[in-house]
Amino acid sequence: MKRKKSIRWNTLQITALGFLGIIFLGGLLLYLPVSNTRPIAFIDALFTSVTSVCVTGLVTVTPASQFTVFGKVILLILIQIGGLGVIACAVLFFFLLRRRIGLRERVMIQEAYGARQLSGIVRLVKRIIIGTLAVEGGGAFLYALCFVPEYGVIRGICYSVFHAVSAFCNAGIDILGENSLADYAVSPLINITTILLIILSGIGFTVWFDVMDNARRLIHREVPGRWWFTRLKLHSKLAIVSTLVLIVAGMVFIFLAEYHNPDTIGNMGLGQKILAALFQSVTTRTAGFYTFSQGAMHEESKLFCAILMFIGGSPGGTAGGVKTTTFAMLFLACLTFVRGGNDTECMGRRISVANFRTGFCVIMVAFMVFITGTITILVIEPDSMPLVNVIYETASAVGTVGLTADLTPQLSRVSQIVLMVMMYIGRLGPLTLVLTFAGKTHPRDKIRRLPAEQIMVG
Repeated sequence: MKRKKSIRWNTLQITALGFLGIIFLGGLLLYLPVSNTRPIAFIDALFTSVTSVCVTGLVTVTPASQFTVFGKVILLILIQIGGLGVIACAVLFFFLLRRRIGLRERVMIQEAYGARQLSGIVRLVKRIIIGTLAVEGGGAFLYALCFVPEYGVIRGICYSVFHAVSAFCNAGIDILGENSLADYAVSPLINITTILLIILSGIGFTVWFDVMDNARRLIHREVPGRWWFTRLKLHSKLAIVSTLVLIVAGMVFIFLAEYHNPDTIGNMGLGQKILAALFQSVTTRTAGFYTFSQGAMHEESKLFCAILMFIGGSPGGTAGGVKTTTFAMLFLACLTFVRGGNDTECMGRRISVANFRTGFCVIMVAFMVFITGTITILVIEPDSMPLVNVIYETASAVGTVGLTADLTPQLSRVSQIVLMVMMYIGRLGPLTLVLTFAGKTHPRDKIRRLPAEQIMVG
């Protein structure tokens, strides 16, 4: 038991320090003259490295004009490492060196991905890496259908690969210019491709494999077709349902709130408005691309999008936030209490109290980081800074989204450092909380239980 605890803490330290080391190395590489078309402050290079490794997308400079081809390649590598994670990249490095992965490394992988058993853990990482490259390749091909005719073969292919990786890793960093994908707001190909990449990566790798395994059983007629969804694991069902509900809810709200806003979707046709609202709803799930001005949205839209950014995507993928399943679990627990029940039930299953406690800790810590960061920036910045814009920025940082209400470049250096810290915590937060608290029992619980006493609440 002591050995496993030691390995767990080693996994936590490797993950946290690994990301930190890559961030500083990336900052140094992006600071080099060979990476830039013009001089850059080190804080801007470091900020860009943080936002790349933490797959966020907030930037203080325009990557398209600031960085050379070498600098953009460094950006691409940092985004890919940030999306896959330190552990998966380390395993990939072992594969390339044809080095055997020992028991210690396998336990670390198990702890990092929260796998139930040690057997097949290396195969799991292989499937993640292969699946990632396959989906990114498919996305690059679809992007190329638009970018190659517009930019030429070489540049078009490079743009396609970069944006496929950025979209799949939920980074939201582009090298097209200052307007992200706004120039392609009415392009179904670019919009649908980006939406699919964001959803596929944000739903989580565990859901991928669960769906594929059940699809294989269905093809081989091992289970009846009507049982396909019910045969999925509870996590997969909850992730799929909550993702769909949040996407549809976000699309409907943005469509109605921004329908007559000429600075966002007001001047578009009906079909284009629906597409733009759908894209905005999906991109708030930690992607960071946008097809219309975020700063021009109504305040109610910004606040609603900030809530979606705080929730984020699903666990086990490249998305950030407190995660859809965590939010759904706490909502179900609240619903159970209102109905007078004791156990949190979902789709014929009972969610354990330990699972609920972990989710509650994730929500509370993320909320404290969000509130602390917001208040800190409000104290640092002038009183004229709109509150809703600061909330939008900090929710984007802690949720590793990357959407901005045109605020990040205007912030002081101290506020930008606050955002960097929030992005780093947001990228590591849920993972470190799970590794720290999952399965840990307080020593006092093994010896005695204190007398219970109620307090007044509400």
